[in-house]
Amino acid sequence: MEDLKQVADLITANIIGTQKEVLTSDECARYLGVTKSSLYKWTSTRQIPYYKSPTGKICFFNRREIEAWMQSQRVATVEELDAKAQRYCRKGGRV
Repeated sequence: MEDLKQVADLITANIIGTQKEVLTSDECARYLGVTKSSLYKWTSTRQIPYYKSPTGKICFFNRREIEAWMQSQRVATVEELDAKAQRYCRKGGRV
């Protein structure tokens, strides 16, 4: 029975990730693979793009904006950092 629930969760996540444009907090947290607590922390510190309902009580997320936000969190490779450090040193420490 637990296996069936896991399969159902995977199917739901796949549908959310490919078809639904506006996500609820639950759906967004599942889509990102984080807890709702983490998601609320990001919204309260305005680290993630979101919308509020007219009453201001419910948060909604645009799937495309969330995908863009995820891709904006890129971490530079060691080679990129080395190249940047070398350019910095050649300029005599000036930015």
